[in-house]
Amino acid sequence: MSSIASINYDVSEKQKCQFLQNPSNYSTKPARIDMIETHMSYVFLDNAFAYKLKKTICNEYLDFRTLELRHYFCEEEVRLNRRLAPDVYLGLIPLTINTKGVLEFAGIGKIVEWLVKMRRLPAERMLDKMIASELATEQDMVHIAKCLVQFYKKLSPITITYANWIHNFEHEIEQNKKILNHYPRLLPKLTVLKLCTEHQYALTHWTPWLKQRLHAGRVVEGHGDLRPEHICLQPEPVIIDSLEFSAQLRITDSADEIAYLALECERLNAPKLAHALIENYQTLANDRPPPALLHFYQGFRACLRARIAIRHLEEKKFRQTTQWQTRALHYLQLAEKHHHAIKSTNDPEL
Repeated sequence: MSSIASINYDVSEKQKCQFLQNPSNYSTKPARIDMIETHMSYVFLDNAFAYKLKKTICNEYLDFRTLELRHYFCEEEVRLNRRLAPDVYLGLIPLTINTKGVLEFAGIGKIVEWLVKMRRLPAERMLDKMIASELATEQDMVHIAKCLVQFYKKLSPITITYANWIHNFEHEIEQNKKILNHYPRLLPKLTVLKLCTEHQYALTHWTPWLKQRLHAGRVVEGHGDLRPEHICLQPEPVIIDSLEFSAQLRITDSADEIAYLALECERLNAPKLAHALIENYQTLANDRPPPALLHFYQGFRACLRARIAIRHLEEKKFRQTTQWQTRALHYLQLAEKHHHAIKSTNDPEL
């Protein structure tokens, strides 16, 4: 005899994934469900929609260990991403378990998980895919720059002190040095030390430039993870996957965020698109920070991305391939390139 008291509500992540991979559990009865796994989530795709399940994980930046925390950050994901993709983020769906111990979408039983439901975007129109197929154009960069400039103008002013903003940089530079130097057989230690030292030097000696950025209102609570794979080239660009788990990491100079996206285009062998993006942002936003500062932002971001890439090796399943070491080395090469570019900018304070 079944009773509420006898139901096992301890549903594992594996059981949730198995339920979400089964097409017969969806009311639309899709022919198939595709699953994509990332560091932080699983995404389940039918023909029209995507359903995101957050992993039960915790690290220095996020804590998704409890249902209450995952619910909160699902709400944050929808709220933040509706700023740039209002028609994509449709809301939250509870995953429930009924009195027979069966999982259901939005049933009347106990809620055991929360999912973010999204409208599925055409994968072939994502900027990284468009760059790879050589279909992205400089005019696309105009549209992206215009979209982002309008976004930044609408953001509410943030209240962060200069000391706290710079502390965030200092912390990340120290983390870059610590983690990248943890792999001396895979990454060039002297290069890492040189780059991190130069980045710290910039923070110390470019105080007037950085204070001017903050006082001019250019430091905003932006997207936080602005990469080509998060931009869909529709008639109006759609930008998804804003970083929901850390307000601190979303607080950035708008020019830093643009420079980061340009860096990623550069990594994908599209330097002309990177240049077009920065030029159009500067014109449309009437914002021309010193070129050396942009190169600093890009070098810093390249080191941070190298760190994220090499940390894949902490997971056993990634150790059998050189993909992430190669990616980290590429980022360090880009960081060096932008370090050398600083010297040729002729900025008066150098």
